[in-house]
Amino acid sequence: MISRFGENVSISQDELQQLVFQCLEKAGELKKVLLLPPDHTRLNSMAGPITAMVYEKLTAAGVAVDILPTLGTHNPMTEAQLRMMFGDAIPLEAFKVHDWRNEVIRKGLISGDMLSELSGGKVDYTVGVEVNKMLFDGYDLILSIGQVVPHEVVGMANYTKNIVVGAGGSDIINKSHFLGAVAGIENLLGQTDSPVRRLFNHAVETYLSDLPITYILTVMEQDYTTGAMHMRGFYAGEEVDVFEEACKLARAVNITLLDREPKKVVVYLDPHEFQSTWLGNKSVYRTRMAIADEGELIVLAPALKEFGEDPTIDKLIRKFGYCGTPATLKYVEEDEELRSNLGAAAHLIHGSSEGRFSITYCPGNDVSLEEVRSVGFEAAPYGKMAALYNPDVLKDGWNTLPDGEEIFYISNPALGLWAYKEKFS
Repeated sequence: MISRFGENVSISQDELQQLVFQCLEKAGELKKVLLLPPDHTRLNSMAGPITAMVYEKLTAAGVAVDILPTLGTHNPMTEAQLRMMFGDAIPLEAFKVHDWRNEVIRKGLISGDMLSELSGGKVDYTVGVEVNKMLFDGYDLILSIGQVVPHEVVGMANYTKNIVVGAGGSDIINKSHFLGAVAGIENLLGQTDSPVRRLFNHAVETYLSDLPITYILTVMEQDYTTGAMHMRGFYAGEEVDVFEEACKLARAVNITLLDREPKKVVVYLDPHEFQSTWLGNKSVYRTRMAIADEGELIVLAPALKEFGEDPTIDKLIRKFGYCGTPATLKYVEEDEELRSNLGAAAHLIHGSSEGRFSITYCPGNDVSLEEVRSVGFEAAPYGKMAALYNPDVLKDGWNTLPDGEEIFYISNPALGLWAYKEKFS
């Protein structure tokens, strides 16, 4: 393992380049390489600059390099998003688009017995291990690049998730998300080990072990005083200890434990990262263990334009809404289309507060208040709410407003997990 890490470490651009190049040197002679970075929704991961470093270094040596952003179910990246994430030097033709519904091949099947064991008997379906067919195009090295941070479906993001979800197919994406939902989001958030993580690791170890995969994992932390992002950890290697060591640091720097439960939490969704509730509901996932009973979550979402990032999922969210676990499970039993898209069902469960606190989305001009209310949220105009809770003025953490109201503010929910310390272990 190649690593540099620490809670007070801040890895510079020069240090990062040295670490990345060490990783490439260790890989030996290369002729054809596939890079698997995240998309722009992980903008703060530093995967963009790492990808650019690798591409420049390898192509200068005559290596053929393809880049497959691990979209999972997300929309394909636009040219503007590619340039924002990866810079201007990489030719656009180097970027390939992952089609999670059509451009995958099945390499194996995980038994219903294993799913029953993982879920405590709540589900017993089989899971097809499907990944993008490009992974089998004769690459000497597949470099999986990404950030380890608390995650609502698997516990901690990245590692094998980047392979079987980011570059995965519909069966494992849908069924793994539903497994996470029935396991209980509060039981998974911030955990290194989880039923879903075991599923992902088993899938890769059993059916994809012949692929030449090396992982580059980062741990990032924002300085809320200055707004600067710091790379606290860099880990590269092929084995699980790369991920487990990254998780230790991420749990230390990306989880904020509160001494008391805020009655009102305000979350801002950066327009560059969040244009859908599919992504924007990180505001719900990452704060749900902090908010007091009968509290309120206000989501400032100026760029909201859709609910799902996939047409089918968007339609299902509009049809059923964020209605909580019992109703969603009932709809899964009754509706064949929802039953065929269990990832959407899981999302409906995760995006509901289960009636414990209210959720008010505040969209800009691209989604109406009526549309927001139709999917089960409360709604208020962005302009009005941003005047009351100004993201240009508020500081991350506790704020007391001029009228005496106390709120807890989060400028980017993707950067961590917030929890009342009595609710988190």
